[in-house]
Amino acid sequence: MTEKLSHPPFAAPRPHEYQRHGYAMSDPWHWLKDPRYPVVEDEDVLAYLKAENQWFEQNMADHKALTRNLFEEMKARIKEDDSSVPQKDGDWIYWSKFEQGMQYRQHWRKAVSGGEDQLMLDENVLAEGKEYFRLGAASVSPDGRLLAYAFDDNGSERFEVRIRDLVSGDLLPDVIPGTLSSLVWSADSTMLLYGLANEQWRTDNARLHVLGNALADDVELYHEDDEGFRVGIGLTHSEQYIVISTGDHETSEIRLVPTADPLADPILVSPRQTGREYDVEEHDGTLYILTNDDHVNFRLATAPVTDPGNWTSLIAGSDDFYLTDMCTFKTFYVTEGRENGLDQIEIRFYDDPARVERIAFPEASYSAGLDDNPEYAVDKLRLGYASMVTPGTVFDYHLADTSLETLKVQEIPSGYDGSQYITERLMIEVRDGTQVPVSLVYHKDTGLDGSAPLHLYSYGAYGYAVPPSFSTTRLSLVDRGFVYAIAHIRGGDDLGRNWYLDGKLTKRTNTFNDFVDVAKGLIAKAYTSKGRITASGGSAGGELMGAIVNSDPDLWGAIVAHVPFVDVLNTMQDESLPLTPGEWPEWGNPITDKTAFEYIRSYSPYDNVTAQAYPPMLITGGLNDPRVTYWEPAKWAAKLRATKTDDNMLLLKTNMGAGHGGKSGRWNALEETAEEFAFILWQMGMAE
Repeated sequence: MTEKLSHPPFAAPRPHEYQRHGYAMSDPWHWLKDPRYPVVEDEDVLAYLKAENQWFEQNMADHKALTRNLFEEMKARIKEDDSSVPQKDGDWIYWSKFEQGMQYRQHWRKAVSGGEDQLMLDENVLAEGKEYFRLGAASVSPDGRLLAYAFDDNGSERFEVRIRDLVSGDLLPDVIPGTLSSLVWSADSTMLLYGLANEQWRTDNARLHVLGNALADDVELYHEDDEGFRVGIGLTHSEQYIVISTGDHETSEIRLVPTADPLADPILVSPRQTGREYDVEEHDGTLYILTNDDHVNFRLATAPVTDPGNWTSLIAGSDDFYLTDMCTFKTFYVTEGRENGLDQIEIRFYDDPARVERIAFPEASYSAGLDDNPEYAVDKLRLGYASMVTPGTVFDYHLADTSLETLKVQEIPSGYDGSQYITERLMIEVRDGTQVPVSLVYHKDTGLDGSAPLHLYSYGAYGYAVPPSFSTTRLSLVDRGFVYAIAHIRGGDDLGRNWYLDGKLTKRTNTFNDFVDVAKGLIAKAYTSKGRITASGGSAGGELMGAIVNSDPDLWGAIVAHVPFVDVLNTMQDESLPLTPGEWPEWGNPITDKTAFEYIRSYSPYDNVTAQAYPPMLITGGLNDPRVTYWEPAKWAAKLRATKTDDNMLLLKTNMGAGHGGKSGRWNALEETAEEFAFILWQMGMAE
């Protein structure tokens, strides 16, 4: 039995200094980065992480019953033997399902002409005996005979590709290790396109494998020389062209290769121009190009495949409508976007450009978008829909009569009555006068007199808009009297592309200020009170958590930071790390740009820890995480322990066999959510 720790782990500082732009910088916990990474074998590093994990387990031990109760009530809201809505694709109907008690999905199909159900892939079998398992890309060959799939069994996000013969059930001898991409078949089902991750975990290539050939004979169709760009592989919805894309966070470039002849010379749609992004679809020899070249909220242009750089505007950019996506079908095309921050889906017709059908949804605040629509020639669209009080719903939208057919509503076995909950959408003015949207949900019996605890969540980076959608786990807080709020802060693109641009690079601190000011605004409106607010965020949202506890520590009752990107200044100066060069357009390059160095230094959470009282905090990390490396949360926790002046609980939990997403498997992941909520309730005095 391991001896109990009598006090929190302490990672002693060790001198480490460097010079940059005339500044003498000190990083006393630099030693927590194992120089042999991604191999982590430094005994001191491992000893510290294990001690922190022991401290976590030791302090959570008294709350095991609460954690178990939370887990059981969360689990009771999940239909164990759940299945996706079957969808036709060619000669087959496909669906996936969970069996009772199972952690992972099974993937099934059935011939349209009839016959028995066919189990294509059982993730539970693949995951057997493994601490971690994640299915990545999966693609059935055009002839329906072969399934190519990729999996990661340690959280490092380096996937191995295998190919299964769906007729015999046998695995082909072809094995492709180290991939990080989609999988796209040639039209004749004899070749597979993929991308390899290089030593820095960057996909800088698109490769072609001929089934049965040695990997050494695979052909590199494209190689990207810019270390900041990543290569992606896709397929136009018409399935006429393979899409080889490359880009960073602000610039893109696309090449097309015929699926019937992947070795043909690629068609360059348009050479890269810094700051210009574009995506491409194809219909009947015409390219449909979504681009921000003349409007920040994007426009839709067309061009002949034979003259791909000759763009003609089809839908002009709009200050009011943010065009986020489009998809071509045989007789119509679909555009998606946001207006006033709410999702919109519009159907447009090739033969009648003036005709636009906007799909109407029943609630004032919701999340909606195209769901699984694999076929090109259709007369109905599969849609996904939810709101903060409406469980996930799958619709078919019938074009003939513009009706919505409900195919499935997320089942909650333990029971759910949406009429017991209230959802609101507020606008809160922040310090620079900007109005920031906030989505709220709470039980109708929760008093709004300032006494309620409130949980505030956000992400705020990379143009990701947190949708006001449904969550079964969230109910465990809401049913205990919490108001749950999502702050749609700048850095996401909730209110258009400028909303994203106003939270990146030299405007990054808008994101942190928005979050703090939303919290203060909710206090002013009596939804909660100071010290009664808990908050959480992960990855870049974890950076947000780090910034707001430095700036306004007394606002928060408890903070949960998952895989937090908190060592921003050091990470953005380490070109050897997987993401760094590609992240400079998002954060700035502190190596070459003194202004960027000074600005990042001013907010980087690790660098701005000070001798003050901090709220109770739970920090998580993953030893195999290639996105936010394990030492970021570890260094931050170590510095907090050595610097903060309070006795509030600080816990660091590192998953020693997982990566960025935490534990795999639906029940394992649910256990971690239960731990998070148990910590929150404990710190808020609501553990009973």
